[in-house]
Amino acid sequence: MLNYNGDTLRRDLVAGATVAAIAIPQAMAYALIAGVDPRFGLYSAIVVTVIASVLGSSSHLINGPTNAISLLVFGALVGFDERFATYQAMFLLAILVGIIQILIAVFKLGDLTRYVSESVILGFMAGAGVLVAVGQVGNFLGAAKKGTGDQSVLVQLWETLTHGGPFNPRAIGLGVGTIVLVLLLRQLINRHKLPQMDMLLALIAASLVAAFFNWSIPGADGKTVISVVGKVPAALPSFHIPEINVEWLAKLFNGAIAISLLGLLEALAVAKSIATYTRQPLDYNRQCLAEGVANLGGGFFQCLPGSGSLTRSSINYQAGGITRMSGIYSGIIVAIVVLMFGPYACFIPKSALAGLLFITAARLIDWKRLAYALRASHFDAALVLVTAFSAIFISVDESILIGVGLSIILFVPRASKLTVRELIVTPERVVRERLPQDPPANSVLIYDLEGELFFGAAPELDRYLDNFKDNLVNSGIRCIVLRLRRTRNPDMVAIEHLERFLHDTEKLGVMVILAGVRPDLAKILDNAHFPSWLPADRVFPEQNEQYSATLDAVRYAYKLLGQNGVETTHGQDAEEEFYYMI
Repeated sequence: MLNYNGDTLRRDLVAGATVAAIAIPQAMAYALIAGVDPRFGLYSAIVVTVIASVLGSSSHLINGPTNAISLLVFGALVGFDERFATYQAMFLLAILVGIIQILIAVFKLGDLTRYVSESVILGFMAGAGVLVAVGQVGNFLGAAKKGTGDQSVLVQLWETLTHGGPFNPRAIGLGVGTIVLVLLLRQLINRHKLPQMDMLLALIAASLVAAFFNWSIPGADGKTVISVVGKVPAALPSFHIPEINVEWLAKLFNGAIAISLLGLLEALAVAKSIATYTRQPLDYNRQCLAEGVANLGGGFFQCLPGSGSLTRSSINYQAGGITRMSGIYSGIIVAIVVLMFGPYACFIPKSALAGLLFITAARLIDWKRLAYALRASHFDAALVLVTAFSAIFISVDESILIGVGLSIILFVPRASKLTVRELIVTPERVVRERLPQDPPANSVLIYDLEGELFFGAAPELDRYLDNFKDNLVNSGIRCIVLRLRRTRNPDMVAIEHLERFLHDTEKLGVMVILAGVRPDLAKILDNAHFPSWLPADRVFPEQNEQYSATLDAVRYAYKLLGQNGVETTHGQDAEEEFYYMI
């Protein structure tokens, strides 16, 4: 920012203006998704966008209302039927989201968002896309919205279709015309690489058509032929402390958690995707802090909660934005438009906005990656389907929590996998995996353990160790070498099982040698006072790539058995070189 010059200002200003052109119709449409007045979406495109751009880490990330977050807001506000209560609850929700995100940043937990499976996000987006489209059917048909806030979107759709009155052909025509015009303009824009103003131009065209035929102008009875958005006050958002109700806090808490997590995931994913092209280093915790402060500030300025927008951020980058000033310029331009043209929102047909939202819903679903996830594995398919159906049939804000919970439930058994291979020493002194046709060892058993050594793997570890002890009965085995080089994340529970095994084998007169002990395992063994009773010569630490603790441990085992008068397997000299075959 120190070298900010005229050329950079010009490029940022052009990018900001381009972003504002798409932000205005999107902000109004996303407010309708959330079930609130369009002006709150515009306020968010001003306040949240500017604050996040000032404090953020990414030079191209544009914050503000997004389709996914707006749908979660809609889910969180279910049950607030009275308009005043709904609006106050939304402002309070934004404050809660901001506080949670700030706490995540303060405790440097931003990296934890990467542990939420991408399949959960794909499933949520699929469910969200369906709900966006379903929620706008009434507006598209020109029917009166029916149903109550505590009913599901599908039930409200049925009530609207059956009891919402006759469909309005003029509204349907405007909606269809808007969709067709957006698709045609997008082809033209892509072909000639023009600024992406397709939605704004289509919305203006639909509004002009409606005004020309007097469909959006109130008649003698004060009613319009088609439903319109309504006036947006020609004023900037003012500072407002929302009403605080303890009962509301309990109702909003789950939604606030879901919005906080998804908002950070969305913002960080967008920032990282653009950074792959710009090579800009990102500070994830700083970006989390920016998201939180932007939502917290937005809650005190009558804003819809927001996050990083993939569409507007991509446009910002493609339009030539250089610094975070492009986001600030975008917010300022939206503010100017609100001041100058806010009252003209009364001419915008709701069916035209519904048409835009049908297109948004289709684009919200990543069809290619969704199909890929469904094909990839049962694990991914389950996460996608459960999250998507949870969003549609249970609750959109709880679907994220359900998806994350399921991913954890499915991940733990996968993460706790522990496998064991038996190794042998061949006549050529090669240490390799034992094949079915190989004769059993008669003096030294060698086992290679691979996988997790934390509490989740303890039952498997115990089962393997019991099998090892069973193999000692009437076998003549005098020594076991446990290769631990490829074990990970040891904890107290697994180490207790290992200690019990070592004591049990010692009572049976069998010596156990630990080979390939990594530093993390060595530290836990030391903390658990293993050196006080386990001789140091029975632990072979892993050192470097050139050194094989396993071969040294095997050589040492045969040497000790040879010194005790035990003939080594295959008659080889214990001093000879051994080789390890992967």
